[in-house]
Amino acid sequence: MIRKVYIDTSVVGGYFDEEFELWTKLFFKSVKEEKFKIAVSEILYTELINAPKRVRSLLSEMTKEQFVFVEYNEEARQLANKYLEANIVGQTSLTDCRHIATATVNEIDILTSWNFKHIVNLDKIHLYNGVNLQNGYRTIEIRTPRELLTYENS
Repeated sequence: MIRKVYIDTSVVGGYFDEEFELWTKLFFKSVKEEKFKIAVSEILYTELINAPKRVRSLLSEMTKEQFVFVEYNEEARQLANKYLEANIVGQTSLTDCRHIATATVNEIDILTSWNFKHIVNLDKIHLYNGVNLQNGYRTIEIRTPRELLTYENS
């Protein structure tokens, strides 16, 4: 079974960022090799509206078999607000909470991001998962694209 990986905007932008380019391109190569299926939401598309054209068009290069659209709905909105109520992050990071909540309520296996301050941060991951468990959801794996890659002996 192919694992579903929710991507946030930093992963799309990371494809063109010198610091994250190598690992992001290898991640998308793994998607094309059907090791992963990416999950995207309207939140991602909304954030990409003002991005440079090359960033906005990256996902259009993917086939419909390589990704799945997940809905940001009322259930995800409520869970995102619970992250804020728990003071995991401040109101300015509401979109980050929405990404995590959307992946959680849609039962996505993994969320991947290059956002080390608000998402891929061990202390915050524990707090997000604590809120998830308190509210009847399972925990979610949150990793960088680099951590998702497998290495083969050469």
